[in-house]
Amino acid sequence: MRRIPLLKNLLFAILGLWILHTMSSCGSTKGMILVRGPFDTAKLSRINPVEPVIRKGDILSIIVFSDNPEATKIYNQSLIGSPFSSATNAVSLGTTQEKGSSSPSAPGYEVDLDGNIIFQGIGKIKIEGLTKAALTDTLNARLGPFLQHPYYSIRFLNYKFTMMGEVAKPGVVNIPGEKINILEAIALSGELTPFANRDSVFIIRENNNKREFAWLNLTKPEIMASPYYYVQQNDIIIVEPTKKKAVANDIVTARNISLALAFVSTFAIVYSLFRK
Repeated sequence: MRRIPLLKNLLFAILGLWILHTMSSCGSTKGMILVRGPFDTAKLSRINPVEPVIRKGDILSIIVFSDNPEATKIYNQSLIGSPFSSATNAVSLGTTQEKGSSSPSAPGYEVDLDGNIIFQGIGKIKIEGLTKAALTDTLNARLGPFLQHPYYSIRFLNYKFTMMGEVAKPGVVNIPGEKINILEAIALSGELTPFANRDSVFIIRENNNKREFAWLNLTKPEIMASPYYYVQQNDIIIVEPTKKKAVANDIVTARNISLALAFVSTFAIVYSLFRK
């Protein structure tokens, strides 16, 4: 009869170990304070996003409109085929990069390694380094003689950035617009983990065929005045871990080993009791 109280105590011990393991392994990323401290409203109230610059590998949707629609048709990729609509320039781009997914696609002009596109009805145009406004001027110069009051809808089809490090959902993030700041980028990546070093976020940016490197301190309001506050296409953002993470990993490993040994020992005792 003594086995029953002993067995109950062992079962309660097992339950206690399981609850301890569950509670200690659960963490929350909510409530992470980012920007804090006094705000210089006169300095930080200005919004100065950098207009995206066209780069090699970008894919652009360019739709031409004018007062004479019939003449406009030959310059629109989606309306009529053309020798200029080659496989390298009429690109189908889904709304997600997940393998095996099916999604609507749209034609686009891919900027080649020389910074050119083969534009519908015109031919080769050098557009690398241009903003959308500058590209509009270039198209006006080429199409102005043939169309009445031409105007254009221009947008990036592959505007994306890469988020790595201490965020909940690292990876390549596609965005529908062309204006996003670092705080919004973190939100799209599931926010920071408890081990994120908010004082040290590393940015890698390609600009004019050169790489730029910068560090942002997410706790300082001054980041809103930084040229890296607004994310540009193809930016790589790395949220570095704190020094406590390595220590925490060692503690978790040691704890898990101890719990595993405790479980094995407890079950061994229970098993031996039932065998008697």
